[in-house]
Amino acid sequence: MMDQKNLLVAIVLSVAILFGFQYAFEKFLPHAPPPAKTAPAQTQPAPGATNPAPAAEVPSSGTAPVGAASVAAAESREAAIADQPRVKIDTPRLHGSIALVGGRIDDLTLANYHETVDPTSPEVVLLWPTGTQDPYFATFGWVDTGNGVKLPDAQTRWTASGGTLAPGQPLTLTWDNGAGLVFTRTFSIDENYMFTVEDAVKNSGGEPVILTPYGLISRTGTPPVSGYYILFEGPIGFLDGGLQEVKYASLAPQKPADFDHSTGGWLGFTDKYWLTALVPPQDAVINAKFRHAVEDGVDRYQADYTGAPLSVPANGTEATSTRFFAGAKEVGLLDAYADAGIPRFDRSIDFGWFYFLTKPIFLVLVFFHSLLGNFGLAILLLTFLIKLCFFPLANKSYSAMSKMKLLQPEVAKAREKFPDDKAKQQQEIMALYKKVGANPLAGCLPIVIQIPVFFSLYKVLFVTIEMRHAPFFGWIHDLSAPDPTSFANLFGLLPYDPLAIPTIGHFLAIGAWPLLMGVTMFLQQKLNPQPVDPVQAKMFMFLPIVFTYMLSAFPAGLVIYWSWNNLLSIAQQWTIMHRQGAA
Repeated sequence: MMDQKNLLVAIVLSVAILFGFQYAFEKFLPHAPPPAKTAPAQTQPAPGATNPAPAAEVPSSGTAPVGAASVAAAESREAAIADQPRVKIDTPRLHGSIALVGGRIDDLTLANYHETVDPTSPEVVLLWPTGTQDPYFATFGWVDTGNGVKLPDAQTRWTASGGTLAPGQPLTLTWDNGAGLVFTRTFSIDENYMFTVEDAVKNSGGEPVILTPYGLISRTGTPPVSGYYILFEGPIGFLDGGLQEVKYASLAPQKPADFDHSTGGWLGFTDKYWLTALVPPQDAVINAKFRHAVEDGVDRYQADYTGAPLSVPANGTEATSTRFFAGAKEVGLLDAYADAGIPRFDRSIDFGWFYFLTKPIFLVLVFFHSLLGNFGLAILLLTFLIKLCFFPLANKSYSAMSKMKLLQPEVAKAREKFPDDKAKQQQEIMALYKKVGANPLAGCLPIVIQIPVFFSLYKVLFVTIEMRHAPFFGWIHDLSAPDPTSFANLFGLLPYDPLAIPTIGHFLAIGAWPLLMGVTMFLQQKLNPQPVDPVQAKMFMFLPIVFTYMLSAFPAGLVIYWSWNNLLSIAQQWTIMHRQGAA
């Protein structure tokens, strides 16, 4: 029978393996899009195609965004925006503009989020216009289904009526094709990140016209993604009644991921903290696709949908409406949209398989934050309540460990009595345990219980934007990032950055909180029954060092949780063992 120490080693090593890969490649801060360098050209659909793909970046075949693209010198973001006539977007949460050429949303920054913890740093840029290196935009419109009519495209110059787009102040664009069709596109926006786009067609001709509505999000260049099992980034949607996640790497060129005849839902692109998503009418049957193409070495991705064809009668009007989300993945906000009829919208946040545990932990932290005003204090309070919930179980475990610690001299004698007979040794030791009512597996329970909570809290800190740039006290200005201090420069007293040291710099970036965690882990070990086997004893002495180094690159909030949990465990364990004479 495996004794307590062997099982504990297995558990600890399992945790180390679980997080080792993540640690080795961890990057905690989101990436801003790179500076502009190249600008792709655009292609248009051919008239008369059967069930064609949307315009702007997709050909009539509907297979992938391809075409004869010419690569021009890229402009800066400012220059690309200045090159086209635009109408300003100004809301409490979004800044940007709508391009009148093409009538697309291609310039957005997030007013409440900045690139660094410094509130004066630039706003996070979400959408980029054509002309920059990696355009990222949304556009809407109509596809001809055989009428041969002239439709608005990426080069169409719309006429705006109205000023700045803001909540309660819609913007209407108009374009006349000169052949009896007048197109209007009306943008409105709520107080957060949701646009509503209504496309209407007025037919003053003598024959009905059949048009198919579409919406698309185009993204040039493969975004820098974390690439870890703990976080999904890429094309995403709720289609065909389920959550669809398609990795950039698995979306083969010219082979779109098709979700035809899906009712409602949504689709778009998710980053670690940001989301763009098309939300068609939820009662409409759509044909949705995720696409990938490579032109001149440039990757292009697209999420698009087409709706059911609409017949615009002679001297009549038809309209269609869609919504477009572009902003931060705030849990409460996404939940509110989900409650308003967008199914599983909160699943754009990768809460993972432990959703049933991860999201409740997050909601509890948010509640405690509303009371305490600090997410670090919320983590401490949550940890305390978790310890309180498992107090009876931990008491039983620590009582068993106390009995085992008192038996250590007898266990050593049993090993000496039968040095070459392992089976006899185990038989004698188990008889001793049975005599005092000690369970050798009971000491593992606190660790086993802690693993899912630890992983869920790690997930919360890693994927939720509410934790981004959330401060604690002192030098911790971002609970989602590692402790920025290092023992190698005396925690900032010496004027150099240890990370700048070649080869060994990474090994020196161990901050104050990871060191505190290591000390608490070492002290807790001292309270536990010590292994008689010298090899096991050395292994256990080495584990606090390993975990200190490993957790030094993890979010500071997680290290604070572990340290505080260790301190609470030490207090509880010492009290119990002291009462039983084992401390």
